[in-house]
Amino acid sequence: ILLPCIYGFMAAGYVATALVFQSHTEGAAFAKVFYVWISVMNVMLVSVFWSFMLEILSSGQSKRLFGPIFAGGTAGAFIGPFITGRIVLEVGNIGVLYLGAAMFVVAIVLQRYLFTVWRRTAPAASEAMAVNDRERALGGNPFAGFALVFRSPYLAGIALFIVGISAINTFLYFEQLQLVEDQFEELAKRTQVFANLDAIVQGLVIITQLFLTGFIATRFGVTVLLVLVPIVMVFGLGVYAVSDTFIVLAIAMVVRRWGEYALIRPGREMLFSKVDRESKYKAKSLCDVAVYRVADAGFAQVKKLLDALNMSGGAQALIAAGVAALWAFNGWWLGRRHEKMKEIGKGE
Repeated sequence: ILLPCIYGFMAAGYVATALVFQSHTEGAAFAKVFYVWISVMNVMLVSVFWSFMLEILSSGQSKRLFGPIFAGGTAGAFIGPFITGRIVLEVGNIGVLYLGAAMFVVAIVLQRYLFTVWRRTAPAASEAMAVNDRERALGGNPFAGFALVFRSPYLAGIALFIVGISAINTFLYFEQLQLVEDQFEELAKRTQVFANLDAIVQGLVIITQLFLTGFIATRFGVTVLLVLVPIVMVFGLGVYAVSDTFIVLAIAMVVRRWGEYALIRPGREMLFSKVDRESKYKAKSLCDVAVYRVADAGFAQVKKLLDALNMSGGAQALIAAGVAALWAFNGWWLGRRHEKMKEIGKGE
């Protein structure tokens, strides 16, 4: 019920925004509010969607299917801007908002269909218990995610893993901005560089998600998905500490972004496949939204402080390499812990 309600809320928000823009042609202030709202809700939407998928799929199924499902999201990131660019001249921005609302309604229909299929095909031994559990509201304190994370070393480990992601991402992002600015004087050239890097990443990601992510998770376990990129980052940042050139950083950025979306993100979602239902929603949302956003903001300030202290990029890279090593160890511990856990409420 939660996911359709959120989708319905988003559809209503899109319609309301379209109506406001129709009645007020000068809606700059409202447009800023809408941008902030959609930015926050986008993160929440993704988190709740994966919580739903974790409910209806077993741990084994998540290993096999999360890669292709993630590939669907990657394909949507390609197709969405393409469709918008083609139709906005015909229907205008307001028409695009109405179309977005309609697509959320379609998503509700598809989600209910998927849930119906799951109820028909759930293992007979656990179907009654599982259906009853899922139709019962979670209830309780909406802020219970904090208590769940603090009480569970496993959930706290996931939160720390996300902090590690944010730390490395922030360092590489700001270093990339500085190096590109120094390397390319023309703004158009910088845009071209970012676009080319993004195209390389997206191509690698969708191929990996379709053909390799599920194979790696099933054959070698979640641990490999979690530790491969951090280990590569340790070596990549070490090389950058010695030779802080654009080509070294560009390779590190491509590997990091490819690995995050093709390996780490699916692996991170799989970590929640064996926890209880309350943790799948409350603790997961806390980690996906609050922990990630706070860590991003915090490490951005740390990076600015190190720059203000005139610490060289090489020295900062050595610190980041140390953080990546801790990140890799944390991923290894989480993966091992996950493989030893018993699944709650499902049969394989």
